[in-house]
Amino acid sequence: MQSRFYSAPVAGAIPAAKQKYVPTSGTYPKGFLAAGIVVGVKPTNTQFPDLALIASEAPCSAAAVFTKNKFQAAPVTVSRKLLEHRQGEGIRAIIINSGCANAVTGKGGLEDATSMAHAVDACFNPSQSPNDSSSPTSSTLVMSTGVIGQRLPMSKILSGIPRAHQVLSPSHDSWLLASRAICTTDTFPKLLSRTFSLPSSPGTTYSIAGMTKGAGMIHPNMATLLGILTTDVPIPATLLSPMLKSAVDSSYNSISIDGDTSTNDTVALLANGAAGGPPLTSLNSPDGQAMLEILTSFTQQLSQLVVRDGEGATKFVQIRVTNSPSRSDAALIASTIARSPLVKTALYGKDANWGRILCAVGYAQGVGDGTVVPERTSVSFVPRDGRSEPLKLLVRGEPEVVDEVRAGKILEEEDLEILVDLGGGRDGTGRLESSYWTCDFSHEYVTINGDYRT
Repeated sequence: MQSRFYSAPVAGAIPAAKQKYVPTSGTYPKGFLAAGIVVGVKPTNTQFPDLALIASEAPCSAAAVFTKNKFQAAPVTVSRKLLEHRQGEGIRAIIINSGCANAVTGKGGLEDATSMAHAVDACFNPSQSPNDSSSPTSSTLVMSTGVIGQRLPMSKILSGIPRAHQVLSPSHDSWLLASRAICTTDTFPKLLSRTFSLPSSPGTTYSIAGMTKGAGMIHPNMATLLGILTTDVPIPATLLSPMLKSAVDSSYNSISIDGDTSTNDTVALLANGAAGGPPLTSLNSPDGQAMLEILTSFTQQLSQLVVRDGEGATKFVQIRVTNSPSRSDAALIASTIARSPLVKTALYGKDANWGRILCAVGYAQGVGDGTVVPERTSVSFVPRDGRSEPLKLLVRGEPEVVDEVRAGKILEEEDLEILVDLGGGRDGTGRLESSYWTCDFSHEYVTINGDYRT
């Protein structure tokens, strides 16, 4: 019997199956620097980075989307208020710790998050004391991730921030250390970068880079987990915010691991314009449309790494719902399938139990009348090798005789697509679709979360 081990070994090494997702080089946006250091947020951590600092050599435009969980963590509250006060301009850095979420920590937690921001500000402005909270507005966003309900070890963090500032660097190694420092139960650091050009400046090379963390407590609700995105394109804050929200809806808001939405979810985007060229002036301009397409594609790739690192996961599954009367209905149905424990456990067990998929389609809440018509609905497994034909399980409401041997081979693979064709709905004219990305549920998911605080 084959043994399956998908979480990180005790020593923190990256599992062999996940090493292919860790970049060995990168091209990072001009004017941005990164650092990741060990401060020991958790007393048991003495060797792995757990404090990250991302900074720009010049002030940036910034935007962020935050969790809708009502128990919002202190860093979420502090960062949201900062962006509102500054109207998204003049942001210099993001400080992130792992190991402690600083969530549900009361007034003291808010003071801790504010102190972290001011400590970073003092590194860029030596005349300002790190303990000086008299400045009306910081220029640093704050993120935290880890155990809920515990206070941060502030002496460790405040003494670590100047050390992180001292080792800021544009190198790939520094970006990789920073991406490692924001991890909790992740088995590998999630870091991407790419270069591109825009229609108005074909001779200018722009860059975008991003890191993200998350393996559990993942389900979309405005933002999901932590994500830090940077670009050297000149984009004003007035355009940055709607651009990020649109991209997140098609990426971070379209993934699910376990149906839980964290108290700390934040995805932030910084743009410093260091590569030059004309500033974006409209989302409807050729540059605006091109940038939105690039950002959406990039955030999809980054967020999908989270699914690939789902706690205990053995499969990466795209759920595609097509021929729907509305895109929102397709998204609701895909989301319902993605968070069904029965579907996810069947996938882990390599069981072609398509009845569980159909059941989830049928009970999806909020779907319009006439969207799901049983006699028009079809379900298939689609191999991701690009060569094999889909395995039809249900065709226009009629069950197929399933080739269990072929189904088993498809379900042996790491990547799989579940295709639900709604046949256009009641009147047969629907042609809209939506995709979600999810993973399976394994025995190991229970083990990881049963032992999380210990």
